[in-house]
Amino acid sequence: MSIFDLPKIDGHCHVLDPQRFPYPAEVAYHPQGQEVGTAAYFGHVMDTYAVRHALLVGPNSGYGTDNRCLLDAIAHGGGRFKGIAVVNADTDTAALRALQAQGIVGIAFNPAFHGLDFYNDIDPLLQRLADLGMWAQFQVSGDQLVPLLPRILRVRVRTLIDHAGRPRLADGPQAPGLQALAQLADSGLGVIKISGFVKFSEQGFPFDDAQAHVQRVWQMFGADRCIWASDWPYLRATARLDYGPMLKLTERWFSKAQCQQMMWDNPKRFFDW
Repeated sequence: MSIFDLPKIDGHCHVLDPQRFPYPAEVAYHPQGQEVGTAAYFGHVMDTYAVRHALLVGPNSGYGTDNRCLLDAIAHGGGRFKGIAVVNADTDTAALRALQAQGIVGIAFNPAFHGLDFYNDIDPLLQRLADLGMWAQFQVSGDQLVPLLPRILRVRVRTLIDHAGRPRLADGPQAPGLQALAQLADSGLGVIKISGFVKFSEQGFPFDDAQAHVQRVWQMFGADRCIWASDWPYLRATARLDYGPMLKLTERWFSKAQCQQMMWDNPKRFFDW
């Protein structure tokens, strides 16, 4: 059986439906054209590639802290979807519990988009997430994990790392950001997403320069703490990407048993499907 037929859970994707859920005016970047992907259309993509479930991530692009489109997709998804929301730092425990009741399993933080200073005041929120057993999901780039790591370890919050940690490949495997990633892996708190190669490759598809780093983080975190993700519909991608070629690339880089683990076994366990 090809991995195209293997039952899958997509660990990171977005839904954007500006006709039904207009973008807030205060959000600087409004995805358009092929960046837009409704929940209904994504359902067809899932059916095509044997994707049974998906972890939908609220995009900072387009929606910011407006989670209506995300929550609507979960509510009408027939159990196919759970979500990672975007909230303000002062969101209290009651509001987080309400989001949990609607299928939200964690909160996204995106220093790669907003910068580190934007998140100076999130430690109490991280503690609330830890207390509720929710995930803190970080999209960092370069060495941004270095100052965040002590805060994560102090709170002991379960942590998802987006897009293989988004290294600067030119800095090499001893870069401070990768050392911090290794510390997070050793702590047992971290799970890393095997995704987003376009965000750190300097060569473009098929991202040959990213393969060594991806294999390194696979070894670093271990096969039972890696999950696969598509990053559909590829917001801000510098060139055209499609679901099928990205799956084929994963099939070239990983064995079928490894794909089974990161595409099904691990996310099923982590997100209680």
